Amino acid sequence: MAAESVTSFDIAPQPMQSALNALSAQSGVRLLYPYDRIAGLSSPGVRGRMATRDALGQIIAGSPLRVAMAQKDMIALTAAAPPSAGLIRTASTGPVFATATIAAQDAGGGAAAPAAEPQDVEAVVVTGVRGVARTVMESPTPIDAFTASDLEKSGRAGVFQALQTLAPSFNLPFRAGGGTSTIIATGGLRGLNPDQTLVLVNGKRRHKTSLINAVSSLYNGSVPADLDMIPTASIERIEVLRDGAAAQYGSDAIAGVINIIMKGDTDAGLISATYGLNFDRKDGDLTQYAFNKGVKLGDAGFVNVSVNHKDQRLSNRAYPIASTVQLFPRLAGGVPDPREATIDRLVTKNYGQLPQTNTTVGFNGEYDFGKIAVYAFGTWSKRESDLPFTYRTPNNVNTTPQLYPLGYRPNEVVNEDDYEFTGGMKGDLGGWDWDLSTSYGKNKATLNTSNTENASLGPASPTVFYVGTLKSDEVTSNLDVTRGFDLGGSTLQVSFGAQYRREGYKILAGEPASYAEGLYRAPAGQPFAGVAPQTGAQATPGFRPADASTSHRDSKAVYGELGWDATEQLFIGAAVRYEDYSDSSGDTLTGKLTGRYELTEWLSIRGAISNGFRAPGLAQQKYAATSSQFRTVNGVPNQLLLIKTLPVSAPEAIALGAEPLTPEESTNISGGVTLQPLPGLDITVDGYQIKVDDRIAITSTLTGTAVSNILISKGLSGDLSAQYYTNAIDTRTRGIDVVATYRYDLGDWGRLRANAGFNYGKTKITNIIPNPPELTALGAGFVLFARGSQGFLTTSFPKSKVALGLNWDWNRLNVNLRSTRYGKFTVIADLPINDRSYGAKWITDLEVSYKVLDRVTVAAGANNLFNEYPDKNGQYNAALGSGQFPGTSPFGFTGGSWYARVQYNF
Repeated sequence: MAAESVTSFDIAPQPMQSALNALSAQSGVRLLYPYDRIAGLSSPGVRGRMATRDALGQIIAGSPLRVAMAQKDMIALTAAAPPSAGLIRTASTGPVFATATIAAQDAGGGAAAPAAEPQDVEAVVVTGVRGVARTVMESPTPIDAFTASDLEKSGRAGVFQALQTLAPSFNLPFRAGGGTSTIIATGGLRGLNPDQTLVLVNGKRRHKTSLINAVSSLYNGSVPADLDMIPTASIERIEVLRDGAAAQYGSDAIAGVINIIMKGDTDAGLISATYGLNFDRKDGDLTQYAFNKGVKLGDAGFVNVSVNHKDQRLSNRAYPIASTVQLFPRLAGGVPDPREATIDRLVTKNYGQLPQTNTTVGFNGEYDFGKIAVYAFGTWSKRESDLPFTYRTPNNVNTTPQLYPLGYRPNEVVNEDDYEFTGGMKGDLGGWDWDLSTSYGKNKATLNTSNTENASLGPASPTVFYVGTLKSDEVTSNLDVTRGFDLGGSTLQVSFGAQYRREGYKILAGEPASYAEGLYRAPAGQPFAGVAPQTGAQATPGFRPADASTSHRDSKAVYGELGWDATEQLFIGAAVRYEDYSDSSGDTLTGKLTGRYELTEWLSIRGAISNGFRAPGLAQQKYAATSSQFRTVNGVPNQLLLIKTLPVSAPEAIALGAEPLTPEESTNISGGVTLQPLPGLDITVDGYQIKVDDRIAITSTLTGTAVSNILISKGLSGDLSAQYYTNAIDTRTRGIDVVATYRYDLGDWGRLRANAGFNYGKTKITNIIPNPPELTALGAGFVLFARGSQGFLTTSFPKSKVALGLNWDWNRLNVNLRSTRYGKFTVIADLPINDRSYGAKWITDLEVSYKVLDRVTVAAGANNLFNEYPDKNGQYNAALGSGQFPGTSPFGFTGGSWYARVQYNF
């Protein structure tokens, strides 16, 4: 630990605050202390070479200050009689890369510190203001902080799923759409798209997935970082910055930042196993295993290793179809096929949670050589996702009876290899703390389909196809420099740095049979004789050679940031960033101003204004693929279309009006108050407005004879419909966040922690670009961004969310109760008659854990305890036995589930 490192100190006798600031500057250790309790205190000073903790002991000797908590590069102090507001200030430098909690101990040279529970110290965050660790309540912008314990007690299957229950402003639909949209853990902050939130790990940018939400309803076209590729056992805490931060961290930080801090504990380890099952139909089996252990490396280093494994099985909420639904062609004379009476009429097997297995490994390590500390961290994940598609009946031109006499269900399997490694060093040079690092991340997704066919090849068609491969990689190098200056009555934190980033994206074509356009026609005497079937592998035709591409781009950025504690009550922050891309994204200059003022010891106001941007993803510019999806055509729902997503540079896309993509640009304004009216009670209220111009969205599905003729003229099949990405719209999102936490000591009956959160946000489309001339020429029926597509940005997810939590910890027993209210929402269609509204629902989760032995804890819990389902939509598909629930429901449509967990701590 840095607190154990030996350093040369030269601190003269002076006021306590100045002495603590000097100690922090000379040692690089963050100090947290009750600011209002040191007024009037003096320090005897310290000189000589010694451990930081020993120097601190001499500085606080004879004062009421004591060490309450020591973490990696941070020490929290309390006073013998802490104030009711519990305010804590910081004097520090550099970001936290890992934490290692240690019991209160002798500060060295002073009396032994009395024991203090960690929860008596407010949550400390490093996101939002560079160079200074602050408490959540002191932050000039709103931040949520969630611990490893919070994630564990959620009982959820991944990081995104846990955030759905913990963060009021975070929305995670059960299904954003079809295809690969069902794989990506896709959630949005403050009503915006997932890729409009920047994801960091230990303060470093996380790479994006190679998959794209290409056939989705919500978040169509987004290419986010996938947090479920990070082992939950490796996470110390998650910090969610709910404010625009592009000027501080770069592209994508329009809605905010999610920063995952990995564990650095060297004194503890755990092994756990969890098994769960749905209440209804006893399906959706979920098995999870977790391992974490940290070890010391000599006296000045550590390495912490984590492993998670998840096995999610299929669940299904479809019903058997009626005997009157014809599955087989009729025999001669119109006689029904006798197999109609014997076939399994539960034809839909995939209407629920889809199968997935995922193994993730993570590590975090550091070694302090004195002047320089070297660190490294990374993750590796292997995930296999099954995508069972809609049943193809025997009574279908795309079903070859010689291959599938009873019909078939195509199945796509996506195998992903994902890893990221970051290495760096940090130190002090002339009083300036510096941090130099390089990260490399890659996601590779290989797509295969089975139990399918290319019906245009007839009986000779293969039934298994290699569809193609997607690859995405990213190299990021950072130099961050920061220093705190004591200006007498104020302190100034000066930070600056530079970043170089290189992104790559690659599409590899599938095998020829997966996209071949065969000439087979069923012969006379067979059903559908002479009729041309669809070309390409059913459900997911392969990537064609023309779809294959390799693209790269570079970006270079420089930034500067100032954080000025002008007085004891006033903080002012400013940041500016210049970023330049080598492609059509061009360059941009962004800035941010923040401020916070303490009106009283328990009431503060804060606010921020900033502009931001998000460069279009390479996948949005280059992705080209075909997939079968249900769409509403001319007011008729559940029409199965073969949809081609076109890259904007493709000739057929240009013929339909596509233009090069440009960055999304945003303006953020936020303001709020923080309150601590009672001991243990923290309340934050923040309002916000986010304007996004030139927002990238997928066009409406362009289908019909006129579109087919254009595609045919460019060498594509006339079976296809088309869509492409475009800077189509401007939006304005307004909302409010309210978060409250209350901690209460029950004495002999343990401790109680209650929390409540509320988010309300409304997005309005303020402008839509007109139809390009190419579409206008096709007729009035062709609309670039139709009413239904608009609804997926504005009304298809709840505008409001309430999250209530209560945790009781007593001796060996812990009870955790959560209840979340998801507000009503409306999925609108191109024709208003097809609009569907869904009422608000309360979803309650409960976990009870008991420490049966000193090192063994057992837990049992239920997610969606009262087995709530969303309202049915009245659009039940009688031919498939499914479709009665909205896929965009934030709590799914498979009902409640129970789970049990056993954990061994060592």
